[in-house]
Amino acid sequence: MRKISFLILLSALFVMISCGDKYRFQLNSPKKISIDKKLTLSVSEKNNKPFDSVAYFLDGIKISGTEGVDISNQKLGKHGIKAIVYYAENQKQLTNTIYFLADVTPVLYTYKIINTYPHDANAFTQGLEYHDGYLYESTGQKGKSSLRKVDLISGEVIRKIDIDKKYFGEGMTIFGDKIMMLTWQKNLGFVYNLNDFSFVKNFNYSQSKEGWGLTHNTETLIKSDGTDRIWFLNPETFKETHYVEAYTNTRKVEKLNELEFVNGKIYANVWQKNTILIINTVNGTIEGIIDLKGLDKEITKGSEDAVLNGIAYDAKTDRLFVTGKDWDKLFEIKIFKKQ
Repeated sequence: MRKISFLILLSALFVMISCGDKYRFQLNSPKKISIDKKLTLSVSEKNNKPFDSVAYFLDGIKISGTEGVDISNQKLGKHGIKAIVYYAENQKQLTNTIYFLADVTPVLYTYKIINTYPHDANAFTQGLEYHDGYLYESTGQKGKSSLRKVDLISGEVIRKIDIDKKYFGEGMTIFGDKIMMLTWQKNLGFVYNLNDFSFVKNFNYSQSKEGWGLTHNTETLIKSDGTDRIWFLNPETFKETHYVEAYTNTRKVEKLNELEFVNGKIYANVWQKNTILIINTVNGTIEGIIDLKGLDKEITKGSEDAVLNGIAYDAKTDRLFVTGKDWDKLFEIKIFKKQ
């Protein structure tokens, strides 16, 4: 019995000595911070043991300082912090996740209906664009997906092609003399000639796994995938070059769907919400929120799927158009700040 007790005591002493020799580092960083603040990082050792030095990294790039680090030019959303601690001829890597938030509160907008136009109540709208006096529209649902050219005033479908029934059609945009159209979960997009809708080629997504909304600026295609991310694609290769994440000063917003590029900003419909976000293209800041509550009361609503989805902009006359899935009306609206 004494021998067993002695062995237990010896083992406990060994554990205490071992724990005493072990370094227990902690990387100290905030969980979230707005980009107008200065970022401060540090490493502590829980037993107050000395260590030689620490190298800090933000998204794999070494940071020159650790107090008052300027993050004002960073994109919003999730970032990785890494510290390499050098001690007693050893080194240890520590990692943390940090979220950068917007430094402004989004401006709230409401709307006024300027004009109302007819819209095909059987068009499950996924993408909408105004071009040279006409609306171009992509619709969804397997077996019902299509690409259309539509007369704005009458709502008449002037040209239409049906998409193979195995595909669920999603967003579309016009870039140059081509129409690019997404599909939902098949990791596949299509390119058509603008003048006659003749098929040109397919393209695949590489990092953004699903296709939701699509628009463009003068240089790149801009794509949503149902998350908080907005991807920028090379219009020749269709490869994603980078992305931004949509954040307010308090949180991210997911389920970004139909997109439109308006006066240098991304307008993004939020799926199943009567809301359009105005998003900064550089860092993802949600600068404005357009509350379209009540607009769905103006339509003859069929199913629960008949939700807001469809944004088009006429840059020449500064007209903004919106509609929804299976809506029987399309609206020209004017937005203004809520009082």
